[in-house]
Amino acid sequence: MSNRQLAYSPFDAEVMTDPYPVYRELRHHAPVYWSSQASCWVLSRYDDVSAALTDPTTYSSASGIFPTPPGLDMTELFLPMLIMSDPPRHTQLRHLVSKAFTPRRIAGLEAHIQTLVDDLLDQAPTGDTWDFVSGFAGPLPAIVIADMLGVPREDRDRFRTWSTTLIQSNPIRGEFGPGLDAAAALYDYFTAFLAERRTHPRDDLMTALVHAEVDGEHLSHDELLGFCLLLLIAGHETTTNLLSNSAVILAGHPESRGELAEKPELVSAAVEELLRYDSPVQGLARTLTRPVDLHGQLIRGGDTVLLLFGSANRDDHAFTDADRFDIHRAPERQVAFGRGIHFCLGASLARLEARIALRALLARHRDWEVDLHSAVRLRSGPIRGYTSLPLRAATA
Repeated sequence: MSNRQLAYSPFDAEVMTDPYPVYRELRHHAPVYWSSQASCWVLSRYDDVSAALTDPTTYSSASGIFPTPPGLDMTELFLPMLIMSDPPRHTQLRHLVSKAFTPRRIAGLEAHIQTLVDDLLDQAPTGDTWDFVSGFAGPLPAIVIADMLGVPREDRDRFRTWSTTLIQSNPIRGEFGPGLDAAAALYDYFTAFLAERRTHPRDDLMTALVHAEVDGEHLSHDELLGFCLLLLIAGHETTTNLLSNSAVILAGHPESRGELAEKPELVSAAVEELLRYDSPVQGLARTLTRPVDLHGQLIRGGDTVLLLFGSANRDDHAFTDADRFDIHRAPERQVAFGRGIHFCLGASLARLEARIALRALLARHRDWEVDLHSAVRLRSGPIRGYTSLPLRAATA
């Protein structure tokens, strides 16, 4: 099959609904594919994606991480962010913020997260249909990251609206306006809090960022705002969509769900399989710093390359029977959180939230069903999940 017979764009609505058949075609027939709609090359095989993720010298993040039309520079639209930087600045900034995500600090959040999960499930009706996203999967990580940053929980609904608007912006259709407005609102919001933390420090992440130094210098105002935006969105969008995707997968695999309910010790490994099977982040882009010849195709320096995590995680060359969901699989090699220097900083937090949330949900509700006909899928190229997911659960 030639490239002409394939039609792939990360922003195609049909692809967003179920990308895995076209991923399979890409891996088998066009492992280096030019997407004219997204103006980027697409890598779909596990080995190629993994190699690119671990070669930041060739595959640069500094020009942006999402496919954009020619002439649109993401670095001119958003303030500096860790995820859109290369060494040596990336190394300095990551070392700084990683102090907030140490294993000890994340482990210390377990009791707090457990309380939040129990409180949210206490409010969910049993036997009636409720929105799993707005009632559980959305609020949980939003509250956790808001508490870490040190901003009021009552603002979490605004956070959710802003971040969802931002990640649903479609640059291919020229729909960046709402996203830029949402980013501007977040920047304005955090500007006031950062100013307050300079004069009235607290024991929170925002205060730590304000007073942190890299090589004897404080972060610039733009860098601080970029950090806040990244932490807010990455801190709760990934977990929200991991949880909503998991609810759908487990609804469709009742035997696996029942086994997890009976053996909660299996949930940790199951989270890794859930991440692999339907990755919340389907892919991120890089820009080539030099020409690369891959599978006989010469890609020029300066071209954008989309690395499909979701396809890599379904590659049969990396995972046996990759399209089968198997909670007994040991998918240590999955790349849902990326790999290399840009490996997701909040991966351990997302995993902890998912483990606690799923164990609690399964302890209360051995059986549930989701209404996919009424569900509203998140229309974002790189992010896969739902903005609304009707769920009806039975008592365990």
